Amino acid sequence: MHEINQDERKRYARHISLSHVGESGQLKLKKSSVLVIGAGGLGCPVLQYMVAAGIGRIGIIDHDKVEISNLQRQILFSVEDVGKFKAQTAAYKLKLQNPFVDFQVYNQSLDSSNALSVIKDYDLVIDGTDNFSSRYLINDACVILKKPLVFGSILQFEGQVSVFNYQNGPTYRCLYDEVPDDSPSCSEIGVLGVLPGIVGTLQANEAIKILLGIGDVLSGKLLIFDSLKMDFKILKFAANPSNFSISQLQHDEHNCELPESSSIKEMEVLELKNRLENAVDIQIIDVREKEEYQAFNIGGLNIPLGELLENYQKISRDKAVVIHCQKGGRSLQAIKLLQEKNHFTNLYNLSGGLEKWF
Repeated sequence: MHEINQDERKRYARHISLSHVGESGQLKLKKSSVLVIGAGGLGCPVLQYMVAAGIGRIGIIDHDKVEISNLQRQILFSVEDVGKFKAQTAAYKLKLQNPFVDFQVYNQSLDSSNALSVIKDYDLVIDGTDNFSSRYLINDACVILKKPLVFGSILQFEGQVSVFNYQNGPTYRCLYDEVPDDSPSCSEIGVLGVLPGIVGTLQANEAIKILLGIGDVLSGKLLIFDSLKMDFKILKFAANPSNFSISQLQHDEHNCELPESSSIKEMEVLELKNRLENAVDIQIIDVREKEEYQAFNIGGLNIPLGELLENYQKISRDKAVVIHCQKGGRSLQAIKLLQEKNHFTNLYNLSGGLEKWF
């Protein structure tokens, strides 16, 4: 297994001819193992280039299934794949691309109960997730296990890339020590289809450099790419020694999606539509960002989540108030804030948000 055969020499000839790689470097890649977390927009290009580069063993973990809306940017999949598990489908297609790569497929979520047991078996981790909860979990597991982590993120027209926990370098927490209060996802606010291809390819580039031990790795540096301006910036950040002392995983303390509260009342989309059709006196508050509101809205008052507490006086206390966002996560956070800070009792969360409107 850990030798380069004649077929592989032909396949990787352009690598082997590089002075920084050679046959010894290609053998390093063959002996390496990489875990790619998320087989979506970032994961697709990352996986394709990891496989093409000849990484010996690749793990793919993703609980999600292919949806038609994924095809705008997740170019590894096709219409025939809709409804299939992303991880399993990706592995099948990638095996056709390079039969010399071994795959380990996990059709499941990475969480605090399995993160350490999954990650421990790989040399390097590439984060292709799209939420803060997963990013902090992956970071902490990599710190505990002393695994280098290649990070990427995308939103609208901007991407970010960095490398964490590399040769005692900074971690994700050194860059972002706190979870943002408002964290819209790509499905809520959109993403340019080509952007994850660019960012994912940059992640693959960093991973290959780390495995080969060549080049200047983005450790302690955050690369920011603006696709509209075609502008690259690199910001430097330092390590915070306190972030290396993590000894156990938090149990999903950073869940940015849906804050639970038994005191939060829900209203279904159909009920809201009926009330509007019957001219029931009701107030609608949209807590999405202004750009989202301008792109599409159902009326009502737009108060972005980050501006909510300073504008709470605009919210009625005398009638039912329905608060909504795109999927229901930010609106739940909004209601929780208003109930805790301003003692509102007449608020309803629109169940499922605007995604359930049609």
